[in-house]
This record gives sequence, structure tokens and C-alpha cells, in this order.
Amino acid sequence: MVRRRKVELFEEIRRACRFGAGTIQGVAKKLKTHRRMVRQALGSAIPPRRKKPARRSPKLDPLREFIDGILQSDQEAPRKQRHTAHRIWERIGQECPEVQVAEATVRRYVQRRKEELGLAARETFVPQSYDWGGEAQVDWYEAVVEFENGRQIMHVFTLRSMASGGAFHTAYFHATQQAFLEAHERAFDYFGGVFRRLRYDNLKSAVRKILRGYQREETERLIAFRSHWRFQAEFWNPARGNEKGGVEGEVGYFWRNHLVPVPKVKDLAELNAYLRGCCQQDEQRRIHGKAHTVGEAMCIERAHLLPLVRERFELAETSFPVVDGQGCVKVRTNRYSVPLRVGSQTQVRLFPAYVEV
Repeated sequence: MVRRRKVELFEEIRRACRFGAGTIQGVAKKLKTHRRMVRQALGSAIPPRRKKPARRSPKLDPLREFIDGILQSDQEAPRKQRHTAHRIWERIGQECPEVQVAEATVRRYVQRRKEELGLAARETFVPQSYDWGGEAQVDWYEAVVEFENGRQIMHVFTLRSMASGGAFHTAYFHATQQAFLEAHERAFDYFGGVFRRLRYDNLKSAVRKILRGYQREETERLIAFRSHWRFQAEFWNPARGNEKGGVEGEVGYFWRNHLVPVPKVKDLAELNAYLRGCCQQDEQRRIHGKAHTVGEAMCIERAHLLPLVRERFELAETSFPVVDGQGCVKVRTNRYSVPLRVGSQTQVRLFPAYVEV
């Protein structure tokens, strides 16, 4: 509306110069405007766009290079392990404590720079309510980790309580069925009990065949495992990410806050110790809309979980291969050299992290 009035004023100035006063000073006096505007109107019928003055940001200026460096490195990082504005603000407080800047200032700058770099994204979270100890959601996700010999993609198991919001994360080199079952037991130990119902995606470790609706033909090992630990298993529909919002939101939060930047560790044991420490650190946070912190809610929930069984499930997969002519035994798709004579029958036990012959 303001620009329209200015266009009309330019038209009146041009008409007055041509058919009225004739001089710049006379038109300016007649229309009570500045001579500069008269000259602008004579130069073009379209008013020039108003230039916004470049505002200085004395607190942000020393951090621009630091923030831009983070965003540039994010372009080489996995999409889900890139920095959010909040994470960048946290790093500024840790790595540049001499500069005090508001999170809102950082957020506005990061949003503008992310739009320029094509890194902007939007997330939506839906609050839900569950009974204590009633349900947990389980999933695998991949994360890049920096080891001494270079970067490697790790498979991370997560089990998230839907009532308390507590979660457990543990990593493996391969997402095998043995790792899948062992990760469950680690999670049960972490929570101090077993949830009455676990919900899964259609993982190969758990599902042999997808049937109609929510029905699945489960693997024999999962059936035996859930019978041993006395929980029920349910599955989501294929390609319906909205059904697993709890664990998906947990993975996103954990990625942004603990896997950005890419963690650097010596070995798998150090990585899992780091992940466990991150889980315990997250117990101090309070989820929006919840009356308790995650840790307080986990303490309340522990009394409602099924008790841990005394005897653990046999995780090893046992087979009896024969030593071939090259002095090797075949386990799954791999061959292992053994100090036994050709034709000897061996007993092989396959564990999540090693093979015992």
C-alpha cells in the first residue's frame, strides 16, 4: 500500500514537471516533497526499492567464521548428523566462552545461512501418553564414527520407553540377529526390567515374512527370545513412519546432541561407553509437557516393569561344520582357518562380536 502511494506521487510529480511548475524546485515546493524525490521521479516512473541499512552485529561478528565453518563441514556429514542452531549455540558456549551471544541471535543467523546452503529442514513432534512399563519401541539406525583407522558406518540399536522417555543406545559393526538379541538384554539391564510390549519395524532380525495387516511370521529365535523374557511383540505397517514417532524422535534427538560432530573413539568398547554415558546424561532433561525429568520418570517406571529373569537366553547360534581341504570351516558366508585336520567335525558358536570354534 505504501509503495502504491509512492507510485502515484511519482506520477503526480512527472505530470507537474511537464504541465505545471516546470522546475524541480517549483514542483518540490508545490507538492511539499524533497528535490531528491523529484529527480528520482523524473529519472524513472517506478520508485526505487528502499535499501535496508546493513545492521552491525557486534556480538555475532566474531562468530560468523566459526558458525560458517560448522555449516560447511555439515555438508560432508550424514544428513541426520548435522548441527541444529541449538547445538551450534551450545558449542559456542563450550568452545568460545569469551563471546556471550543469545541463542535467538544464533538461531536467526543459522536459519538464513542454512537456507542459502540448502540445509534447512523442519521437524514435527506429537505428544502421546502411555502406561508405566507398558510399551517401548525398538529400531536400528546408522551413524558414522571416526576410529583410528578412519570413518566407519556403525549400526546402533535403540530401545525407547514410551512412558518415561528414557532410551538406551548401543552400537555394533553389523546388525546381526545375535547383536539384535544381545542389545535387548543390555537394554533390559539398563532399565532394570522388561517392558510388557515391544514394538518393532519389519526388521530382518525379527520378521521372516510380512502377512496381512499387523500379522507377521516371526523368526524362531525371536519367538523363543520373547518367550524367555515374557514380553509381547508388535510390528508397524511397512512405510508408515508416523506409527513409530517415539523412537524416530529419540534417534533424531540423540543424533543432534551426541553424534554431532562425528564422534572420535579408539574402539567399539569406547564407543559404547560413550553412548551409555550419553543415555545417562539425557536422564537429566525434561521432555516438554512432562512433570518429571526422564531419570525421575524411569525410577517410577522401574516398579512397573517385568522383573529380570535369572538365567539369560542362549545368544550364540550353534552349527557343526567340517574342516575342508584348505583347513577352514565355513560359518554363514565366511571361512575361518582352524588348526585341525581335514575332515574333522567342529562345533561353532556364533556370537555378536566373535566366533568360537
